[in-house]
Amino acid sequence: MLPAALLLLLTAAAAVASAAEVDPNGYVIYCPCMGRFGNQMEQHLGAFHFANVLGRTIVLPPMVGHEPGSTIAKMTAFEDVFQLAPIKKHFKSITLAEFQRDIAPKIWPKEQRKAFCWTPRTSSTAGDDETPSCRAKDGNPFGPFWDHIGVDEFADSVFYGRPTGGFNVGSAKEKEKWMTNYPASSFPVLAFTGAPSNFPSQQKHWHYQKHFRYSTRITSKAKSFIEDRLTRPFVGIHLRNDIDWNRVCEHVDPSRNLFASAQCLGEPPQDVMLSKEMCLPSRSTVLDQIVEVVGRSGAKSVFVSADKDHMIDEINGALSAYDVKAYRLDDNDPLVSLAILELADEFIGNCVSTFSSVVSRSRTFKWAKPKPSHFWGYKIPDTRPKIEL
Repeated sequence: MLPAALLLLLTAAAAVASAAEVDPNGYVIYCPCMGRFGNQMEQHLGAFHFANVLGRTIVLPPMVGHEPGSTIAKMTAFEDVFQLAPIKKHFKSITLAEFQRDIAPKIWPKEQRKAFCWTPRTSSTAGDDETPSCRAKDGNPFGPFWDHIGVDEFADSVFYGRPTGGFNVGSAKEKEKWMTNYPASSFPVLAFTGAPSNFPSQQKHWHYQKHFRYSTRITSKAKSFIEDRLTRPFVGIHLRNDIDWNRVCEHVDPSRNLFASAQCLGEPPQDVMLSKEMCLPSRSTVLDQIVEVVGRSGAKSVFVSADKDHMIDEINGALSAYDVKAYRLDDNDPLVSLAILELADEFIGNCVSTFSSVVSRSRTFKWAKPKPSHFWGYKIPDTRPKIEL
């Protein structure tokens, strides 16, 4: 048996060996504070690209949750949602826990913590003499997010909009603006009040989705549900029909994209115009498309994910001639739903929804052969040449 002193020495040595080393190129940390999971994923794709181009290590942020009845956002560790191995393989990254334990005490003391935002934010009670500030912790989920990070307050604010022109670092000139104005030697941590990325995500970044693989817990639940309740081949569908979505679809403009509509219309919109029916499909459109896909694919079951109305009885009625049943998760866990939809043999989603776009990107980029995805109310344009009689 090892002497206690030697055992203590070995334990200390192991802790030092496992401690993360400081990246001289610096770090990027940000609050993915715009909306729920689908919107947050849109932000992650661009933010990961931003950090990658600058050569900085990205601090893996917690996912921000909004539970019914609670006025305070809930933070879920990134590694509780996604596997770390594929992320670390393709991006310089560090968990929040590692950053807080090994890095922040060395390079990010309280007096040097600066919040980055495009321009100053003002409060309704601000006076003329108020110092311009990002007000990084004002409101929910911003306050709870930075509390979770361990930031009681920021010592100063940095307004990067004018010096850099934004976070589009697609050219050497744009990258140089960031490297020159905010070198890692003076700004070891770029702490953004919001994600340094476009919303919605840009098509050139969609392939990053393949590296975001759900945790073992989520994947196991999804596979168990498929094995216990569904029969392959099965169709997975996503319905967006809560009252807040009705308001979103009031802003449909056929001439431009809305939210994630580039997933089916392209950048910029091509042959098909965005329609209200694509954003908020009628019940008849939903049922007709399900029947069409089930009949064509020979599906034996249907999985339904919805934010409000799953339409289970109506779907079962429409599919009675096929002897096919529709199923849903009892707890309506959105993350498990995403994993199930990703594994479906066929998928029908909402062209405008960022939740659906997570699924369609995963199905396109995670597999050697992309899995088929369809969208409510979307008809593939007929590009065959017209023959004049």
